[in-house]
Amino acid sequence: MTRREWLGVAAVAAAWPATAQTDVQAGPETFKAYTDAPRLFLSAARLRLLRRERDRRSLRWEQFQTLWGADAQFPEFGWTAALRYQVAGEESAGRQAVTWATGKAGMADAAISDGFVRQMALIADWCAPLMSAEDKRVVFARLEKAVTGGAVTGIAEARTKTLAAIVLSETRPEVSEKALREVYEGFWTARFIGGLRDGKLHVANADAYPMLELMHAFRDNLNFDLRETFGKWFKDYPLIHILAHYPEPFPAAENEYRIPADAEIDKRGPDVTKATLSRAAELAMVAFDANAPETQLLQGFLMNDRFLMRGVLGIAYEMMWANPYQPGLSYYHVPLVAHDAVGGELFVRSAWEDDAAWLGFFGGQLQLFANGEVARVDPAAAHEPMDLGEAAVFFAHLATRFKVPERKVASPTGDDDAGGGGGDAMADVFIIGLEPGRRYHVEADGEGMFEASSDVGGIIYLPGLPAGAEVRFGLVTA
Repeated sequence: MTRREWLGVAAVAAAWPATAQTDVQAGPETFKAYTDAPRLFLSAARLRLLRRERDRRSLRWEQFQTLWGADAQFPEFGWTAALRYQVAGEESAGRQAVTWATGKAGMADAAISDGFVRQMALIADWCAPLMSAEDKRVVFARLEKAVTGGAVTGIAEARTKTLAAIVLSETRPEVSEKALREVYEGFWTARFIGGLRDGKLHVANADAYPMLELMHAFRDNLNFDLRETFGKWFKDYPLIHILAHYPEPFPAAENEYRIPADAEIDKRGPDVTKATLSRAAELAMVAFDANAPETQLLQGFLMNDRFLMRGVLGIAYEMMWANPYQPGLSYYHVPLVAHDAVGGELFVRSAWEDDAAWLGFFGGQLQLFANGEVARVDPAAAHEPMDLGEAAVFFAHLATRFKVPERKVASPTGDDDAGGGGGDAMADVFIIGLEPGRRYHVEADGEGMFEASSDVGGIIYLPGLPAGAEVRFGLVTA
């Protein structure tokens, strides 16, 4: 399936909600959460799935059981123990989670991290039957402090404030409602969606998981799909997320990881924590909407057990979100090009094999991956054009004219020289290193002259140019 064919299929796919095609700004009808506990993530359907995994002694459950039985040091012990309590009905695990939460809640403010508060909220929701009145007093006081602590500035903080507010919805409904309204109006629509729209905010793979938890919490408790605030971006995001990985997996001790594009990889090397959170986001994305064609492709990307997270950090996320019974589409149908025109980012790979070449332009930097190594390149400097198969990438500082690479469409027999079906192919072309947000004259053989605008990253996309065509461009000065 070609990129154009896939885009045509996705555009008419009935599985995608009609409301996602336009942006809806009305917001939730109410900010009161009327749901019954457990309110966070553990719907009746998900609990049935998780307990079925235990009963069937699935690979995920067996690995979780092995680590727990070996007294492994889980870096997020609180919610891991709470999850075990919910899945296995093991009260001792739930009581350990409650003890963890009350201990953290009693710490000084400066010692309480956002991650601690998130875990406390999950424990208070999932382990409520095991909490004494004193336990609840201590933990709920800490949660209330988190939701009344001022304006939210980041997605992880917004996520945690939302989880805490939902837990408080029964005991402190006014406080809960006010906090949820502040997250939606003060952060989500004004800062987060506004930042996405103007290209100043980017959601890297490793930073997407808090966003997915926030989306699940809003939909499950306020009956509002946050994708409706920027439908196009959320529709495109799963496929962009897939392409934003280096081709070659990283073989860690516990399992292999797909390493997400990382602006700091040249300083620290492959980061398995970021890879863990990236996969967790992918699993949560599929759980959020298993029927969308984009997430069906994402499910196909997730299903290979060589990437199943078996370590002490990843196994809880794997247990929580994975659905091995959900069918997926082969990710080989995913286009090899992902252009985020809103955010001004571009990801291209030559093939789906692990030894493919890859180009990533994100966060203002350009990276090239080949032969197992990442190289950073100045996008404003001259660089030889790159022909990556499905797309050709040209660098504006090299020249103001270039020639689209020659290529042929294979004949039905697979013999390009046999005649009877072979012919000139079309190529998607990207010009990078331009001035952001400027208009350019573009002239291509057989296409005439037209104007094209660069996006916020300084990229112009020229779809479907004839192979071998000469292209000339220049800045519009009038």
